Amino acid sequence: MEIGDTRFPPAPAHGGSVTMASLGNAVHRACEGARQHALATAGYSNSDADLADVMRRIGRSIENTADFAPDEATARIYSMHQYGAVCVEVTADPDLGLVRVPRITGAYAVGRIVNPLMARSQAIGGMVFGIGMALLEHTRIDARNGRVVNGTLAEYLVPVNADVHGLDVVLIDDPDSLVNPLGVKGIAELTTIGVASAIANAVYHATGTRIRDLPITPEKLL
Repeated sequence: MEIGDTRFPPAPAHGGSVTMASLGNAVHRACEGARQHALATAGYSNSDADLADVMRRIGRSIENTADFAPDEATARIYSMHQYGAVCVEVTADPDLGLVRVPRITGAYAVGRIVNPLMARSQAIGGMVFGIGMALLEHTRIDARNGRVVNGTLAEYLVPVNADVHGLDVVLIDDPDSLVNPLGVKGIAELTTIGVASAIANAVYHATGTRIRDLPITPEKLL
């Protein structure tokens, strides 16, 4: 794989949970086309023929080009969202107001799971992001000059290993062929957005105090 070359065709931004759904489908389409080209070149009529045998018969490489764009008409008819559920366990110190998160379990249906290891890594990263959103992260502004006073990682709090404990991920393989040929959907943002709400609900269940302004700090609880 090569990236960052202006001679390459345009591609979508790497963000917004669209990489696998866009680039992945273009790669899939190009591979399918290359396979069919190879079978035709070798004179195979059986589409299930062993590709290694086919390529040995051809004796050279096969190239193919393909692109992919979402079907806007289909998107206007069907709902194609991914979905998930998050359960959180918290402990709250009644004297200090400190909140800890011993365990998070998240179940996510995000279309076809192409790479389970990578998908799980995205999920646990999103969960850690959610812990930071709920308990630590906050941009502080100096009212005198409008400058951010905690603009570096020396002052801006993010979760560290001591803040992260049990993270359980359940990935529901749910291919959706209406979305795209691979049946994949985005996963990254989905795994983050429910965590802070779940933590706030768990804190309310544990303490009886409803916090609606993040982060949930000891001062707000006490």
